[in-house]
This record gives sequence, C-alpha cells and structure tokens, in this order.
Amino acid sequence: MEDAKIVELFWERKECAIQAASDKYNSFCFRIAYKILYSREDSEECVNDTWFAAWRYIPPKKPSVLSAFLGRITRGFAIDCLRKKSAAKRIDQHMIPITEEVESLNQAMACAMEKEDDLTELFNDFLRSLKPKDRDIFVRRYWYMDSLKEISGRHQITESSVKSNLYRSRNKLRKILMKERRLL
Repeated sequence: MEDAKIVELFWERKECAIQAASDKYNSFCFRIAYKILYSREDSEECVNDTWFAAWRYIPPKKPSVLSAFLGRITRGFAIDCLRKKSAAKRIDQHMIPITEEVESLNQAMACAMEKEDDLTELFNDFLRSLKPKDRDIFVRRYWYMDSLKEISGRHQITESSVKSNLYRSRNKLRKILMKERRLL
C-alpha cells in the first residue's frame, strides 16, 4: 500500500491504518529499535508503541515521508527505553560510546530548537553540505545506529577513519549551530 493511502487511513481514523503501517514498516522500525537496544522484547515493545503514537500524531500531522516519520518515533522510544535501562544500571555496554556521542549532539540541538521547522531546515542544509560518503557515515551512525565496524565494512575504511570522519562532521554541525546563534 502506498504511504499516501496509509496516511489517508490515519486521517480517516480507520483502525486498518495501524495494520497497514505495521505490514509495510514493521521490519524497518524493528531494525532501528534493535540497533539501539539489542533486545528483541524491548524492540518489539518500541515498535508497538510506534503504531499507537502514529495514531495519536496523525492527524494533526501529515507526514510527507512516512518511513522517516515512523522511524523517528521508533528511535525516540528506543532511546527512551535505553535511558531507562541505563538509569536502572542495566545498560548494554555496546551502546555507551554512541549514546555519549548522540547526547553531545542532542545537547547542541536542544539549544537550537526555537522552531522545529527552522531546525529541520538547518539540519537538512548541514546534511546536504556533506560529501555523499560523509553524509552516509553520519546518517548510518546517528540515524540507523550502525556500529563503527559495520560502517567501516560498508565503506571499506578503518574504524579509526570512521571515528575521525564522525568527529569532523559533528564539529561542522556544531559550528553551523554556533554561527546561527542556536548553540549556547
């Protein structure tokens, strides 16, 4: 089923919208959650929460890219779940480095959130300014939560090169936010 039709079903408040979204995007959302949590049960719970959050958010929102909309919701639930596990001292050690990196970016972007649309535009401009390889590395790490090993294998470079690339990209984003006076 086409995304526009699924969104239309949500707008019409037809319960089959949840099933249609699940049929099309369940594995996509599960993969996002699992890359963060490495727990099948927690990932399934996040994905289930995603469908009900989509039911609450559509309407009034009308996402133009449903996969990104659902992925963002799933990612938020997974990160919240990871934080709860961390608070309970049950965090998996594999996510500590990336959560620190993401937290650093989140702090920078939290200061920048005057208007979500402006921030989205600013972030999209930043991504467009990156070379395709740098953009893929950045998105793979911070959106898909790929490991350094997975990214280095994908691009046939060393993990150290991936770390350096991410460091430079984060600094570039930080400079853009500072230039726009959106970073404290």
